[in-house]
Amino acid sequence: MSGVQYKVADKVFLEKQKDILRLFQHVQQPTYYKDLIEFAKTFKFEGHWDQWSKPEYVKEFWQYYQEEDFLKQDEIFSVFHPMHLKYAIALFRVFYYAKDFVTFYKSAAWARQHVNPGMFVYALSVAVIHCKHTEEIILPPIYEIFPQYFFTSEVITKAKQYKQHYWGTYKHEVEHKDKSGYTIPAEYTKYEEEWMTYFTEDIGMNAYYYYKSVFMPFWLEQECNKFDATRRGEWFHYSHNKILARYYLERLSNGKGKIPTVDYEEPTKFEYHPALAYFNGKPFPARPKNVKLDFDGEEMHHSFKEFSHCLTKVEDYERRIRDALDLGWVYTPEGKMINCYTNEGFETLGKLVECDPESPHARFYGNLQVFLRHLLGFSHHTLTPSVLEHYETSLRDPMFYQFAKKMMHFFHTHQHHMGPYEKHHLLMQGIKVEDMHVDQLVTFFDQCFTNISNAVTVDEKEFAQNSFEVYARQFRLNHKPYNYKIHVSSDKSVDALVKVFIGPKYDEFGHEIEMKHNYMNFFELDRFKYTLKSGKNVIERNSHENKFFNQEHLTFKTLFNQVHKALNGGETFKIQYPAECYNFPQRMMLPRGDVSGKTFQFFVVVTKYESSTSDVFSDWVVDSHHSMSYPLDRPIKFEEEFWVPNFFAKDVKIYHEKHHDEEKLMYKQH
Repeated sequence: MSGVQYKVADKVFLEKQKDILRLFQHVQQPTYYKDLIEFAKTFKFEGHWDQWSKPEYVKEFWQYYQEEDFLKQDEIFSVFHPMHLKYAIALFRVFYYAKDFVTFYKSAAWARQHVNPGMFVYALSVAVIHCKHTEEIILPPIYEIFPQYFFTSEVITKAKQYKQHYWGTYKHEVEHKDKSGYTIPAEYTKYEEEWMTYFTEDIGMNAYYYYKSVFMPFWLEQECNKFDATRRGEWFHYSHNKILARYYLERLSNGKGKIPTVDYEEPTKFEYHPALAYFNGKPFPARPKNVKLDFDGEEMHHSFKEFSHCLTKVEDYERRIRDALDLGWVYTPEGKMINCYTNEGFETLGKLVECDPESPHARFYGNLQVFLRHLLGFSHHTLTPSVLEHYETSLRDPMFYQFAKKMMHFFHTHQHHMGPYEKHHLLMQGIKVEDMHVDQLVTFFDQCFTNISNAVTVDEKEFAQNSFEVYARQFRLNHKPYNYKIHVSSDKSVDALVKVFIGPKYDEFGHEIEMKHNYMNFFELDRFKYTLKSGKNVIERNSHENKFFNQEHLTFKTLFNQVHKALNGGETFKIQYPAECYNFPQRMMLPRGDVSGKTFQFFVVVTKYESSTSDVFSDWVVDSHHSMSYPLDRPIKFEEEFWVPNFFAKDVKIYHEKHHDEEKLMYKQH
């Protein structure tokens, strides 16, 4: 990907990268690596507390581990279950506060054998990203670690059948012919009211949402956070609003309109059957149609007692946040009042809504998203977490977008109270965007293959040689590369920040949407620094040229083989800054459009470049004097005040190249 910085890995890094990868291999069964087995047997906590810089945290974990209620190996972990999260944080601290990589790795090898796989993968992933001992280590794709979270139970069952029958019968013949791979067609589910599962079930989209949570966990204190979290609340808003905007563009491509709003008092209109099953065989909970979400009066299993009176808590927390916005301040536990409507007020609101460690009053305003996910996921009767209670499956449920819309409503309310930008806040004197030219935009579905071998159990030889392989074949949305040119005139030489968005032009009925009703629906495609010269400027960009998007993740096999070759004197291994490995999928930049061409619009913003010292993930967050969503974060009262010369909109059409058997190839009817 153009613009991404690399450096060549040395042997120390390569050994670490190899060791970390081995921990994730077939994580749902015991490892066969002899050194890891030995570490797991001999590693000791008690009497060896000096291996950690903060032993009190490790003692806390060890105490939890010996409790009767500690999460068992075959239970289902959810980061949104308060007790599970408490244990995961304790395990993360065991890794994070290790004094050296040896302690980090041996404790991880111990945990690999002794703790719940879901909790282990999550805690280790966060630790790898944020710990100084594992800087720049690349994680294997989450959809290869836990394929059952990304592919239907039918696909996973076929993989197990292949392993049991075909592989068992023809194993020697297949190995001899060096054809150990087998491919299973993986269709998307299609329901009466939901035709967009190619988007909601896209593994790149769901992996992006998962990795967002790994890079900026809602529970992680600033002390442990590798990245500057001073804008964490704003990042929560930015990332969810971005997903909502992109989803809405896809709805328009499918002839649908506004994202519905959930009503707790009404029976559910949106049933959902995930068609997924956990590794232990339990299906993910389904949400029936025409049932009430109010299950407060039901007797709950002890493991779900924390979710008792769930609807009441959701309504209380929402009311308290609304009251704070109407009053203009939030309360701290000491009774101090914090003004909501200052430059820092938006960030305060974000911390409050996400309930991160800097929330002004977590007990009073609560962890709304935890209880809302549980409520909408309808998991209370199954004793297993719903898709909404895992980051890596959340986007599959159409209800997620109603949940996110509800979260974003608080931010919209705040910004409406703040009011629109005044013209001088938008205008860049002496700069005019005169025109924009965009290549024809074309989308299509192409075949992608994902290794789902971790979904099945392997024997010692297969584990050691990594000889068993099974793949899922899926058609995924993609687009042809495109270029665009922005024509800008400037009366001086100046550094500028250029932002490019794509948004709707018309609603589902073909009516043009005014910008004042449409600004929140724009999806950011690009941002970059550009030095304008005095006079005429032509800015040329390619769709693959920015850090906002990444290509497909390096597979476990590719990563492992590249590291192995580099360690043995082969090709050098280039380290890519990890934040750029887990961005929004490049394939999903553009909505599908349609065969005859669906009209959208590009929106260009040229503002003054201000260097930032508070980057969230990487140096693309460069606008230190504006919000991440500027200028589309504030309401627009008068369009003539908004359309300054340094803003420009251009109509574009997106054409979809449709395969003649597209629906037959892509969808599984239920």
